[in-house]
Amino acid sequence: MQPIKALIVDDEPLARERMERLLEESGCVVAGCLENGVELMEWLKEPHDVDVIFLDIQMPGPNGMEVMAEAKDAPPVVFVTAFSEYAVRAFELAAVDYLLKPVFEDRLAKCLQRLRDHALRPLSPAELRALLPVPPRFPIVAGDGEIYMDLHLVTHFELKDDRVWAYRGPEGFLTRWTFLSDVEDAFPEEGLLRIQRHILLRPGMVKGCRPASTGRIKVLVHPRVELTVSRAMTPMTRDRIRP
Repeated sequence: MQPIKALIVDDEPLARERMERLLEESGCVVAGCLENGVELMEWLKEPHDVDVIFLDIQMPGPNGMEVMAEAKDAPPVVFVTAFSEYAVRAFELAAVDYLLKPVFEDRLAKCLQRLRDHALRPLSPAELRALLPVPPRFPIVAGDGEIYMDLHLVTHFELKDDRVWAYRGPEGFLTRWTFLSDVEDAFPEEGLLRIQRHILLRPGMVKGCRPASTGRIKVLVHPRVELTVSRAMTPMTRDRIRP
């Protein structure tokens, strides 16, 4: 059986290197690596002997979905992204599979097996949903009971009066936690960032930033909500929120 020939398109060097390593360890041939949507558009203008494109979605310039929406006669595409909310659009664009970052060997193995079995039809909505992980959730106080909130809706957590509040922009919801470290321990893979002793930020929710006084920055997480980052955490925060 001929090895699968793959093209990798991702603007993050570490993500490209990881995917290249995983594919090669799985017996695939990596035919090339591209860094953005513009390079992919140019690549698609010429015929290529490639079985599949592993395509990041969020990239500088046209993103992966925008490129594929305009592409004609492109190889099969597997979208690779950190954001599960793109799943429905991936299905609309006839993706043969959908991988969430960080990509792990077992999930990639299932994807490659579909490709080797020539199961290249677009996934149904039910199949696509089955491939997605269950969104992380946590309880918030509701009267004498509790309801469960999707972590991906939260912009930040704040410690006030020895209780942790979860915020969706300006709306605050009381949680069962008493320390921000409890939140970090609950979601160790979510990349939460302590920007102040009392504030825990979800970097992916930052919509912009601007300078503040004495070497600090303010990050915009909602049209009506800015958070001030401590001087010590400003360099790391800049790195984490920069596209």
